[in-house]
Amino acid sequence: MAKLNQIVAIVKGVKGDTNGAFTKIYHQLQKKEPFHGQVRTYRPRDDDGEQLPGEGNKVQLRAEHLLNDAAQYLTRLFDVVATQEHTNTVAFADVVVGGKVLLEKVPVATLLFLEKQLTDVRTVVSRLPVLDPAEEWHYDTNADAWATKSTSTTRSKKVPRTLEKSKATDKHPAQVDVWMEDTVVGDWTTVKFSGAVPQARVTQLLERIEVLRQAVKFARETANSVEVIDRNIGNKIFGYLFAL
Repeated sequence: MAKLNQIVAIVKGVKGDTNGAFTKIYHQLQKKEPFHGQVRTYRPRDDDGEQLPGEGNKVQLRAEHLLNDAAQYLTRLFDVVATQEHTNTVAFADVVVGGKVLLEKVPVATLLFLEKQLTDVRTVVSRLPVLDPAEEWHYDTNADAWATKSTSTTRSKKVPRTLEKSKATDKHPAQVDVWMEDTVVGDWTTVKFSGAVPQARVTQLLERIEVLRQAVKFARETANSVEVIDRNIGNKIFGYLFAL
């Protein structure tokens, strides 16, 4: 008994053969001459008149024959596709992760879909931004983000300083030196926040995705190994369509 995966492999080839045959039949139908023939015979009116050989050409193509050829190819195609699709309705498998059933009786078409989608999810997860490993992070529930410990830095400002070198007199102004001096005037407290995730989280997610993807792939292979349910519908269809 054939398996579903064998029928899937056959369908592609049958579709190709049928398409090629149909293309050939279509082109044959565009030419009218091969469907016509004739026979011409000559008989002189006088018994001793000139005798001429007959002329004619044979019919090369017959419409009913082409219909039969088309029906043979389509019957094969209809049967294998119907067999595949009907078997798909009973081709199920459980997705098992860590010895436990995660998803029950998943159809093979859904398993194919999930396998592709999980590949896309893996691509997205691999692009997640990660926290700067040079910082120490903790989760701040108030900010709903990762945060670092606070750090302090000072703020300096140029402040003018003066030094009186001599007192003012009634004849001379005071002599004063003026210069700018850096003076600490305040303190900055900095806390960094981030919406990224730890590298360990990305690694964890990628591992889970791969485990599930392999489980889905195994389930698909299991579902595809179900024995096919043969469906023969082509003869019934063309027995009705092309009946004389």
